[in-house]
Amino acid sequence: LVCRETACLSRADRLRVDALLVADLPLLSDRELVARARQTGYRLDPHSVVERASRAESDRRVTIRPAPDTMALVSALLPVAQGVALYAALTQEADRARAAGDPRSRGQVMADTLVCRTTGQVVAEAVGVEIQLVISDEALLAGGDAPARLVGHGPVPAGVARRLVECASDAERATLRRLYVRPPDGALVAMESKQRTFPAGLRRFIETRDEVCRTPWCGAPIRHIDHVVPAQAGGGTSAGNGQGLCEQ
Repeated sequence: LVCRETACLSRADRLRVDALLVADLPLLSDRELVARARQTGYRLDPHSVVERASRAESDRRVTIRPAPDTMALVSALLPVAQGVALYAALTQEADRARAAGDPRSRGQVMADTLVCRTTGQVVAEAVGVEIQLVISDEALLAGGDAPARLVGHGPVPAGVARRLVECASDAERATLRRLYVRPPDGALVAMESKQRTFPAGLRRFIETRDEVCRTPWCGAPIRHIDHVVPAQAGGGTSAGNGQGLCEQ
C-alpha cells in the first residue's frame, strides 16, 4: 500500500516516507496507512502528487461486464468530486422517493434513477435501444424453453427474452432486431457480399454471431471484421469467411 501511494515520488522521497512510517506500521489499519502515506508523500513532493492526480483524471472511463442472473455490472472511474456528487444525487433522490412512500428499496431507487437520468427515459425498464436478440421462433412465439442470447451479455432464459421483447414493444421507442437460429444446430442464417470490405449488415451479423474476438484465449470486444482467408488469396466477403477481431 505504501509503494502504491508513493510510486510517483523520487527514490529519496520514498525512502523518507518509509522511515517516517515504519514505527507506526503495526498500529495502523490499511485505510489509515494509505492516508498517512498519501499525506506524507504530498508534504515531501506536492508537485509530483498533483501531476499524478492529473494523469489519473485522464483515465476516467465507464465499463460494463456481465453479472450472474442476467444482470450487468456498470462501473465508472471518476474524479473524486464527480463521483461523490453523483452518489450524493442518487442518495438524495432515494431518500425523497422513500419518504414519499415509494415501495422500492433504497438501492433499487438509486439504480433506477441512474438509468433514467443517464438515458433520458421516464421508466428504467423502457430501454430506448435496439435489442439484438438471438432466439428461436419456438422460444419467442410458442413458449419454448430454449435459451436466447442477448448480444453483449450472453445466454438468457427464454422467459427473460420474451419479457425483453414485451418491454421493447410497450415502450414504443425501442426496436427489436430478431436474429433467428437454425433449429438443428443453433447457427445463424448465412450472409455474403461481393464487396472486399464487409458491408454494415454483414458486419453486424458477424459481430452478433462471434460476440468476442475470435483469437484463441482473447475474449476482448470486437472492433474489426476481417477475412479468415485474405481477400488477395481468394477469400470471399461472407459470413463463413468473416471473423470478429479485437483492437489489438
